[in-house]
Amino acid sequence: MSDQRILVIEDDSAIRRGLVDALRFAGYEVMEAGRGDEGLALALRASLDLMLLDLILPGRAGFEILETTRRAQPTLPIIILTARGEESDRVKGLRLGADDYVVKPFSVRELLARVEAVLRRSPERPSRVNTIRLPNGTVDLARCEVRLSDGQRHELSEREVELLRYLATNAGRAISRDEILRRVWRLEPRRLETRTIDMHIANLREKLSDDPNNPKVIMTVRGKGYMLTIIDGQ
Repeated sequence: MSDQRILVIEDDSAIRRGLVDALRFAGYEVMEAGRGDEGLALALRASLDLMLLDLILPGRAGFEILETTRRAQPTLPIIILTARGEESDRVKGLRLGADDYVVKPFSVRELLARVEAVLRRSPERPSRVNTIRLPNGTVDLARCEVRLSDGQRHELSEREVELLRYLATNAGRAISRDEILRRVWRLEPRRLETRTIDMHIANLREKLSDDPNNPKVIMTVRGKGYMLTIIDGQ
């Protein structure tokens, strides 16, 4: 059984039901939306591994959803599903960041093959991180603790574990506060909430013995967010 989650945004209920059933039978966890505005809200809030997106939708156009989602989640795999077969639409979708483009009607077998191919090459498909090697110790996410080489141990809260795991699975990429709120906290960003991110980062740096004035593990990327620079785990 896969732990990968796919969002299907498709207004045709029959097509959507067929997609959802096929994906679930293939072992994926599936979320669904029949309107563009509902689908975009899920795309920005939920933790996803891939999105299947129709272009012609009520509530919000598919291209707008694609563009907005790509800005918020630069590496989320997106496959467009549409009856539009014109080259200009295919080119526009790819330029806006779609990973693949499937024109209706299509077979379930073909779609599943494309889903598997996109997931395989996606940078969002790292293995689940349970251990992070530090210059001065180890983070054991399964045990929710930090073990430092000087003998100190610090317990991690559930939220701190989720935050570290998300940073670790995206190591080397600057992650915005908004993305962290959406993917870890499952909240829409507000000013007070983004300050909460900064407080959690400060607490983590203290537990990791990562000097806030010269951090080596969790870096602050000016104008972008935070980035985990060291990742040697499994």
